[in-house]
Amino acid sequence: MSELLLTYYGDDFTGSTAALEELALGGVPAVLFLEPPDPELVAARFPGVKAVGVAGTSRSMNLAEMEEALPPIFAALKRLGAPICHYKVCSTFDSSPGVGSIGRAIDIGWRTFDPAFVPVVIGAPGFKRYVLFGNLFATVGDETFRLDRHLTMRHHPVTPMDESDLRLHLARQTSRRIALVDVLQLAGPDAALEEQLAELRRADNEVILFDTLDESHLLKIGRLLWEQARRKPLFAVGSQGLETALAGWWREQVIAQDAPFFEPPGYAGKIIVMSGSASPVTAAQIAWAEANGFQSIRLDVPRLLDPQTARSESEEMARQGAAILDAGASPLFYSARGPGDPALSSLNSLEPGQTGLGRRLGIAQGQLLRNLLEKTAVRRICVAGGDTSSYVVQQLGLFAMTVVYPLSPGAPLCRAYSKSALPDLDGLELSLKGGQVGAPDFFGRIKRGQ
Repeated sequence: MSELLLTYYGDDFTGSTAALEELALGGVPAVLFLEPPDPELVAARFPGVKAVGVAGTSRSMNLAEMEEALPPIFAALKRLGAPICHYKVCSTFDSSPGVGSIGRAIDIGWRTFDPAFVPVVIGAPGFKRYVLFGNLFATVGDETFRLDRHLTMRHHPVTPMDESDLRLHLARQTSRRIALVDVLQLAGPDAALEEQLAELRRADNEVILFDTLDESHLLKIGRLLWEQARRKPLFAVGSQGLETALAGWWREQVIAQDAPFFEPPGYAGKIIVMSGSASPVTAAQIAWAEANGFQSIRLDVPRLLDPQTARSESEEMARQGAAILDAGASPLFYSARGPGDPALSSLNSLEPGQTGLGRRLGIAQGQLLRNLLEKTAVRRICVAGGDTSSYVVQQLGLFAMTVVYPLSPGAPLCRAYSKSALPDLDGLELSLKGGQVGAPDFFGRIKRGQ
């Protein structure tokens, strides 16, 4: 497996496919698995692959769950022998000391990989995420917000962001020394940048955050980290911006090939959308879909989760979805419409904090979707919501995904590989969309396939 350039673990499924997309766009053959693969499986099913990812759910785990889940996954990725292992996090740095702790992931990764230092690359300019003097910014529409002023992230139900300086935010989650390579230092010559990194390491800094404003910064970071990884394998933390950084350098110096061409998959006729996102972006997409021929169905979440009514409610939802498909339309199931939806208050009363509730709801949505797929000929779907996607896809009996077409930044259309028990879902096309991702007509783009 020494041919691999990179392995990565995504802390949710939407972020995992976003990283997969960046690798594909950079001309790096890559495959995303739903659990750590054996080297023999990779070689047999995906010969010539240069990057292997594993989609996970640690963004919604507490510390005990992370300590149980991550060590064996990191150990399996280490056995694949790539010079860089990437712990892929959301470009909005979703995390807290108790849930989805990036600091705890760094501590676990340190025990497994014994790195010289851990680089943190969060900025993703192509995705309108920027880090300046350690502070994270995100663009919504035409306006760019510091993340602690970003409406959705500031009021996130599980991991609210009240600190945009990632050094301070991360210091709540780990005791390791954290330093910054800022935008002014990135503007200097490569030799000076290398010396700056060496100086930070000599000062016993263990975690080094990199500013990122534009693509030129990513290319510099990619070159710098690749040179470091050639000396000693790296364990790195970052958004899909890290894949952009590395793939840009690899395409120039390592892989040396032209940018890939993706053939649009074309019109699907009918698709199924399953949404668990409460973001205003997704709410606008639901409204667009309703105005353009999609038939929406609000999920009765209390009934879907109550053991006394769950089965009958799921069957009723599947029946309604099948009827919509039989009539020639595309069903769109949703649990909430934006952060102000009154349903969210009633849901929170069922389980304050919503962490366990989100998992249970995602599993129920996945079972509903699988039931509907098994009864129909639909072979293109979209799941909206980071945590929702993670739990839904795990119910579909899939084991791997590759990129078919980059429809929208951060949410490519993928081809799924099914376990032998569910051969009819092999070749399923799916897009996993984070709550903040996509234009208003996103679901229409999935249906059109272009």
